[in-house]
Amino acid sequence: MKTIQIVIDNLKCGGCAGAITKELKHLPGITSVEVNNQEDRVTIETSDDFKKETALEKLLSLGYPEKGSVHGLQKLTAGAKSFVSCAIGRIDNLKTEQS
Repeated sequence: MKTIQIVIDNLKCGGCAGAITKELKHLPGITSVEVNNQEDRVTIETSDDFKKETALEKLLSLGYPEKGSVHGLQKLTAGAKSFVSCAIGRIDNLKTEQS
């Protein structure tokens, strides 16, 4: 097992954290995900053969790129995607609380 820590952009709230956690846990090789909103940090426990780039690609697709890795239009696009992911995470959190 290994631990990977990634500092990300666009992390705003528990909805963001929920969306990130849910999506990263679907990746083969990831055993746990922890999101720290105060430090904008995602910590994942993975199998030894897991590639960090796989997590970075998934985070970017959700709108949470590694801090400083995108600029210009790509940064604006990531910001917009993060609002959608955040909203989905908030809805999922509400569904879980109501169950």
